[in-house]
Amino acid sequence: MARSYGTATLTLTVTEAITLNSKDEGQTHSHTIASVSDIYRRTESIPTSETTVLGFDGSAVGKGQFVEGNVKYLRITNLDDTNYVALFFKNENSDEVCIKVDKGQSFILCPDLSSGVVDVMDANTAGAATKAGLGDLTEVRAQADTAAVDIEIYMALT
Repeated sequence: MARSYGTATLTLTVTEAITLNSKDEGQTHSHTIASVSDIYRRTESIPTSETTVLGFDGSAVGKGQFVEGNVKYLRITNLDDTNYVALFFKNENSDEVCIKVDKGQSFILCPDLSSGVVDVMDANTAGAATKAGLGDLTEVRAQADTAAVDIEIYMALT
């Protein structure tokens, strides 16, 4: 007999808290994602050579491999207190973008709430990226700056 799990609603809250010149300039934004059935949470050591940390596909599931349509939220946090990590995002068209995530910082990818990481990114030179060129995210790789860093991957799936 197959086991069935329930679902729950994930609440995301981003808060910026600051007081400047005795005035509260902070902001809070909350958002919910319904029907979350799985959370993937992992701390991984990233070397100074490029390494694949996540893969996405239409149907394959395995270690670090997820069904692209099920991904509804992705956060990658650099847990290091000294070095940055470079994150490389690649789509089905072999377009790539590299994002620097400095020490203690996070990168949040907000996939489509209906279709996950299907048709979510395009990257081209000299402003040639287009909405029509959006492709499925297929891979996330990481590379530490001058010494290995730990990253935390937190992902919500339906």
